Amino acid sequence: MNLKRRDFIKQSLGRCASFVFLAGWREPSSWKLSDDKTEAFTGKEKFNQLLRMAQKENWAALPIGVLMGKVGLALRGTPYVAATLELYDDREVCSINLLGLDCVTFFENALGFARMLKLGKSASEEMLQQITFTRYRGGKIGDYVSRLHYTADWFYDNERKGVVKIITKNLPGVQRFEPHVSFMSSHPEAYRQLRANPELVPRIAGLEREINGREIYYVPKAKVKNVELQLRTGDILGITTSIAGIDCSHTGLCLRDKDGKLRFLHASSTKNEVTLDDELSAYLSRIDTHTGIMVARPLEVSQKPQSKI
Repeated sequence: MNLKRRDFIKQSLGRCASFVFLAGWREPSSWKLSDDKTEAFTGKEKFNQLLRMAQKENWAALPIGVLMGKVGLALRGTPYVAATLELYDDREVCSINLLGLDCVTFFENALGFARMLKLGKSASEEMLQQITFTRYRGGKIGDYVSRLHYTADWFYDNERKGVVKIITKNLPGVQRFEPHVSFMSSHPEAYRQLRANPELVPRIAGLEREINGREIYYVPKAKVKNVELQLRTGDILGITTSIAGIDCSHTGLCLRDKDGKLRFLHASSTKNEVTLDDELSAYLSRIDTHTGIMVARPLEVSQKPQSKI
């Protein structure tokens, strides 16, 4: 049965079809929380709980990927909640919500918390600083268009900033990713900020053309079993999709369990919580629209000041 247009959009976006972020970056000397502190950071007690666990078990001494796995496992059971960052139509606000996570905010918070610890920091403001640096193109806040909305664009920009290394191209069985992104500009009614500010749509379309002009690679899901041994805990996964106009419809982390199996750790919209799922290849095989993976490996954090591009 054919989906109506609205139902299709709702179903697609429910699987984290694109990155819909609200964030902000400032130089460390002048950076501060939004004036709306209540909405800027939700879940301070959860943050403090994670911090106590990290300090007790000395997570900061672990490789960053393993550290991200620790954070991800500690977030298991957190409810799946979409669109927690969609606070305003008219301005960008740096926000974190540890009480409800979607597939993007899950891996993003695991990465941000890990980077904070590796820098020897322990304040919620420092975690916000790390997340906002990864959330915006070039690490610099602008309007809605400056957010990194597509997974492939997030990978590209954060590799340029030295946050991750895209390893997809070096994996066996890799292929060029040919589908073009266009979902946001062709479905502006699905995005609160684009509905409120239609003048942003042509700029979004321009960014989509930039993304489509890059060489992007993926590993088809039939070949993922053959690459599992080369993946590590903490590797960030973009799950590519057959849905038109989208590069990745879901994201999450690799987690190698005590038996050596590579499993998928993610915020699941079907299980309605953060969960440690099956082996990656088995998970992919269950969903027809999943076509493969893109992989970005987190890099150890430099003690040098973060730079803009």
